[in-house]
Amino acid sequence: MQDAAKNSVISKAAFSKLAKFAYDESGLLLVAEKSVMIQSRLRPRMKSLKIREFDDYIDFVCSSKGEVETKFLISALTTNVSHFFREEHHFDLMIDHLKSIISNNQLQSNRLRVWSAGCSNGQETFSIIMSILERIPEAQKLDVKILATDIDPKVVSFARSGCYHENMVSNLSEEMLGKYFTDSGNSSYTVNQELRSRAVFRELNLLRDWPMKNYFDVIFCRNVVIYFDQETQQKLWPRFREKLSDNGKLFIGHSERMVAAESFGFKTCGPTAYEVEPSITRNKVNEVKETHDGTT
Repeated sequence: MQDAAKNSVISKAAFSKLAKFAYDESGLLLVAEKSVMIQSRLRPRMKSLKIREFDDYIDFVCSSKGEVETKFLISALTTNVSHFFREEHHFDLMIDHLKSIISNNQLQSNRLRVWSAGCSNGQETFSIIMSILERIPEAQKLDVKILATDIDPKVVSFARSGCYHENMVSNLSEEMLGKYFTDSGNSSYTVNQELRSRAVFRELNLLRDWPMKNYFDVIFCRNVVIYFDQETQQKLWPRFREKLSDNGKLFIGHSERMVAAESFGFKTCGPTAYEVEPSITRNKVNEVKETHDGTT
């Protein structure tokens, strides 16, 4: 069985079917040039399901019977690489912004809210919390919560556990490691209750409905939209604006850009950092959103 799956090759028709399915389900843009890599990532799933041929696997996952498999497919196709305090300038900008709104009494009901959209294994989420606790003394008196979401149930489960191999925490100082982590043995460390209590982990497909009702002071969505085409990105930007407070900030990945940020209600405030443009009203942004959604 293993050799049969190893020797199987995806047909052009099946790849096209897979590409359309992945795009429709999650916005992932699959190109034929990466077919070999995609096949290598899907072979373990085929082996698990005892399916010999790629075409049969794709027929299955695209059918009603393969609904559960969809999450495993998306997980296999996406890359979850991160580390603590990645792109540190974003954390500096976040802290400066949060200090400003706290000092100017601009928090909503004494609540501080940050969304880590595409949280991967949770390093970004816990980095956000550590930054806030370390650098904003008033945070101890505030209702601080970080919403962490990802489309991949496996990484959400991993992040929720808060347990990391020593290699994954190697860039943290001994002081930070001792203050916020517990040595769990077996060369692993677990985040402490202070961090864990401020994080809420959920599965979320960014292309589907967002159930959150309150606004966020900051949104991190880094190294996520790189998987999406321009059309999908343009549908997401106004949705992020809609979920931000009127002085909120959005951070994206180092290789990502928001083209024509002003049209989505943003202006640049640093490298791959954007802040809400207050002169552009929510109604105006909603008009842009409806245009890109094709509802007008």
